[in-house]
Amino acid sequence: MSEGMSITVNGRAVRVADGTSVAAAMMMTNEPCRFSAHGEPRTPFCGMGICMECRATVNGVPQRLTCQLICTPDMEVVTG
Repeated sequence: MSEGMSITVNGRAVRVADGTSVAAAMMMTNEPCRFSAHGEPRTPFCGMGICMECRATVNGVPQRLTCQLICTPDMEVVTG
């Protein structure tokens, strides 16, 4: 059985199992993916890359669809 890995979400280390999506990891930390134009926190909605609500910066690349991205060791995720 795999031991998983650690990634960072907004500077906070989180341990996830192999195969976990970045969107799921963000939800585990209760961090919103981004904020609407009116300042409301947004979280993943469709889980298949259509709604674009799960966008975040991953390893310095902005606007990544985190529901379609699997965590890798030492990944850095910045939301908001």
